[in-house]
Order: sequence, then C-alpha cells, then structure tokens
Amino acid sequence: MRIALIGSADFGKAALEAFLDRGDELVAVFCPPDNPKSSKPEALKEAALARGLTPLQFASLKSPEAAQAMIDSNADICVMAYVLQFVPQELVKIPKHGTIQYHPSLLPKYRGPSAINWAIALGEEKTGLTIFRPSDGLDEGAVILQKEVAIGPNDTLGQIYFDHLFPLGLSALLEAADLVMAGKHQEVIQDESQANYEGWFDANAAKIHWATHINQTYNLIRACNPAPGAWTRFGEQKVQIYDAHKHIAPTFASVKGKPGEITEISLNSFSVACHGGQIEVLRAKGAAGKVTGAELAQELHLAVGQFFEL
Repeated sequence: MRIALIGSADFGKAALEAFLDRGDELVAVFCPPDNPKSSKPEALKEAALARGLTPLQFASLKSPEAAQAMIDSNADICVMAYVLQFVPQELVKIPKHGTIQYHPSLLPKYRGPSAINWAIALGEEKTGLTIFRPSDGLDEGAVILQKEVAIGPNDTLGQIYFDHLFPLGLSALLEAADLVMAGKHQEVIQDESQANYEGWFDANAAKIHWATHINQTYNLIRACNPAPGAWTRFGEQKVQIYDAHKHIAPTFASVKGKPGEITEISLNSFSVACHGGQIEVLRAKGAAGKVTGAELAQELHLAVGQFFEL
C-alpha cells in the first residue's frame, strides 16, 4: 500500500521502518522542522534520509503547501505516529482511505500528551493503546482498534512504554492499516461519559510531596521514571528520584520517622519516611548526575534524621 506518514521521534522512526520492512511504499514522510536549539537529529527525519526518502518539514501542516504535498503523494492511507503538530481535517481526509492515529491509552480515558504518566501516577492497573480516526478535537476521533496492557504494581513509565506500548503500538498500526485498506474495520464513537483530558505531566506534576500517602508517592516516582523524573529538594539541591522500592508499615510500632525524614542509609540506598511507610531510593540524580542512592547520600552528606523538603 502507498502510505503517507506523519510523525516524529523514535516511534515515528520505528513506524517508518516497520511499514517499509514488510514491503509497503512510503510516498510521503512529514516530520517537524529542525530544532536549532537541539544538537540531536530528529529520528524520523534521519530514518527517512537513510532509506532514500525526502522528509517533508512544514512549519505548519495547515499550510496549502502541506496539503498539496499530501495530494501529490497519491497515498492510499495516512498513518500518524507520535505527532506533535496540529493536523487539520483538510489534510487527513486527502488519502483515499483517510488517516489513522496511535494513542497510548484506552480512549476516551486519558486523552492528552502524557497519558501513560497519568495512568501510573493515579494507580491504574491497566492501560493500553488506541488506533483511531483523528479529528480536530485532541484524541476525540472514532476508535478503530484497541489493545489492553496490564500495569504491574512496580512497573515504571519506561517499562510500560518501551516493553509494551511501543512494540504493541507498531503492530497495531500495521493491523489497523490492513483492516482499513480491506474495508474490514469498524469505527466506534467514543463514549463521552467516560472521557477525561489530562495535560502535560510536567515538572510541577512530578514534584514529590512527602506528606502524601506512600502509595501516591511511589506511583508518582514510577510514573516519572525515566522522564521527567520525580523530584524533591534537600536544602537548595534539587534531587530527582528514579528507581525505588516502597516498604509498607504494617503496624504502628513499625512506623519510622516523620514524612520527609531520612530514616536509613545503607550500602546501596537511603530511605525516606512517608505516611504509611518508607520509600527506599535506589537510583537518583543530584548535581553529579545519576548515581545510586548510597552515592547520592554521600554526595549530599545525608544523615539519618535530616529532612527533604515537604
């Protein structure tokens, strides 16, 4: 089939390679303009060039030039894989069989750009992915295909995305494209009574509040690992926490310290008190970069009885 691809980053790159590797023809590859502030090349652009394709980098996909490029491609279908630019209906409807888009949640739940982060942070036990028809409303189009993924009690953002939603998303895009091309797909309107939109999981959302319950704190750390990194402060030093364990306090007698208090420093880690138990910090980042919990304790001269900012 003749495919127009709109995307970016590693997921866009992987989608391009997956379609090409099975024998499809990429007739247009749309990716963002080069970022002069970044020294890292755009992954989809580099992949297109490596495969002998000319990437299309429009400042706006609402431009007449973008629409003409889509018309000229004579694409059978357009595939959207990690899209950061607004894509108008005038563009998505040009290909013969329209456009399909990937989103890493079970729409209509967790519409928005940080769907996986929020699902983990809020303690969900499952998430998934949706292939849908993009509309002018963000993540609001008709659903074509969905697949569920369990969220284990200790799973991090990185594990859920890279081990599950990334590879499963690629295969789902291939499957959905085949269904649409064969006219065997169904389009299900999203149930608005179940819908919620969540914004960016930014630095403000990633701040640790040690006075909250240990489950909330632990879920936050998992949701931010590897990015944006849950963070706290020790004095003036910002500390980002990545790998951690939670230790539930089963009895009153087993409670150690007050929220935010350093309760233990071991050969590999240090522990901080929360309501309901302790967070054992295994890997974190201070001024010297990512280190073990014990190395950070040494770097900051941590001592039992000291406090992180609440």
